[in-house]
Amino acid sequence: MGLSIDRQAVWDGLGATPWDLVVIGGGITGAGVLREAVRAGYRTLLVEQRDFAWGTSSRSSKMVHGGLRYLAAGDVKLTRHSLRERERLLGEAPGLIDRMGYYVPMQDGQRAKRIKYMLGIRAYAAMAGTRDARYVPRAELLAALPGMTDAGVHGACYYTDTVTDDARLVLRVLSDALAAAAARGLVARALNYVRVQDLEVAQGQVGGVRLHDAVTGQDTRITARAVINATGAWADELRRQLTPDRRIRPLRGSHLVFDRSRLAVDDALIGSHPDDGRPVFIYPWEGATVVGTTDLDHPQDLDAEARISAQEVDYLMRFAAATFPQAGLGPDDILSSWAGVRPVIGSQNSRDPSKERRDHAVWRDGNLISISGGKLTTFRLMARDALAAAGDHLPPPAPLPGDDGRVFGRSAQTDPGPLPAPRARFDGRYGAQLAAMFDGTPDAERAAIAGTPYCLAELRWAARSEAVLHLDDLMLRRTRLGNLLPHGGADILPRVAPICASELGWDADRWASEVVRYTAIWRDCYSTPQ
Repeated sequence: MGLSIDRQAVWDGLGATPWDLVVIGGGITGAGVLREAVRAGYRTLLVEQRDFAWGTSSRSSKMVHGGLRYLAAGDVKLTRHSLRERERLLGEAPGLIDRMGYYVPMQDGQRAKRIKYMLGIRAYAAMAGTRDARYVPRAELLAALPGMTDAGVHGACYYTDTVTDDARLVLRVLSDALAAAAARGLVARALNYVRVQDLEVAQGQVGGVRLHDAVTGQDTRITARAVINATGAWADELRRQLTPDRRIRPLRGSHLVFDRSRLAVDDALIGSHPDDGRPVFIYPWEGATVVGTTDLDHPQDLDAEARISAQEVDYLMRFAAATFPQAGLGPDDILSSWAGVRPVIGSQNSRDPSKERRDHAVWRDGNLISISGGKLTTFRLMARDALAAAGDHLPPPAPLPGDDGRVFGRSAQTDPGPLPAPRARFDGRYGAQLAAMFDGTPDAERAAIAGTPYCLAELRWAARSEAVLHLDDLMLRRTRLGNLLPHGGADILPRVAPICASELGWDADRWASEVVRYTAIWRDCYSTPQ
């Protein structure tokens, strides 16, 4: 049993199952905990109050990186662990996680800075076991990034990190966890749009949770030996039922997306913003080009979807214009935006958001285990730490026979037929499900959609098999068409409607209401302020 379930039947059976573990939060941390919990043989329920990956895990900078700046800050341990995880994930899921070159331009007269940076990236590459750090002369840099300003440019420091689709990473981890559980006959479930209303607390221990299904309006109570709070930026909101302690400093990072025809890069560029010297990236993603990120305190309501501000748009546009002046970019060139809230562990002495540490922390409040902070790259390590903290409340682990410790299951070995993008991309995103996904798919649904790497077959598969409950789930997280097409993909919605009718049973009225909902979300949170 995977993400595609008889939702009502699963809901009706929740209270009768003696759960070992409830995981709250359907982002990458929660998905990682579910994966490791299944590996340990625990009966596990994961719930997410919105859609899977709705929060930070669909709105990050998409980089599975080791954290070069952590090394510069002297945090060798965090950097080493992150790089090992980066290489592990890259080896297990190429096509979902891909290596990408990074150029850091250097100006004339910056010899000391060049030497320092080269020492850093060589150490960084050595920790990862790669040999790709080098200094690139001016001519090679300008050839690699055509249109980049050449004013005072001497060359660039070059190294590699990796890039992913963060929402698809979450879906792959969830799917593989549930598939592993089903193969073993272990009870494991993942439900989106289910909110934890309250913790069931007695004598300082959490005996279970009260759940609310946003789809049906139903409530239920379940029992569990332990609860893992993997809600990221929302971690303090759940912990406050047991303690007034607050640890999270929510920071917003925003990005702009441009069509490749207006700003074309094949590798990432890291430059210093002309206003404040902060590092800002320009990099390729899903066939488009992204400019980001900002790093600001986010005092707004966390339950309201984050959105880019007009000031952030101006800030990122100034960087893009200064770095690629020949492109002549203007506000009308922006395809879309996204803004995510990072769950950073606040320190007592750091006022600058960009200087806060990015490592994770675990807190024990009885048998409520909270984990937050960290980064996309280290989700497996975070999951293992959370489970270790819950260990006193759980039965001895019963590992899966023959488990090789992989995060991802093996990919399908059959030939899926013609694809709109390289086979590795689909293997990485769908793994063993790839064969079923394209089984009997007509050629018309295999064609690339409007120059993107997506096809209608992916939309159909997601609607059928990936717990899609709303149109925004389909357009913004199962696929990224809402970010990659003008006006959120409004022109292709007539082609999506029959898929939702046949796979989800949506009639004309439901489709109309979903279009209204999706259009409002895209306009308010994935466009730019009007």
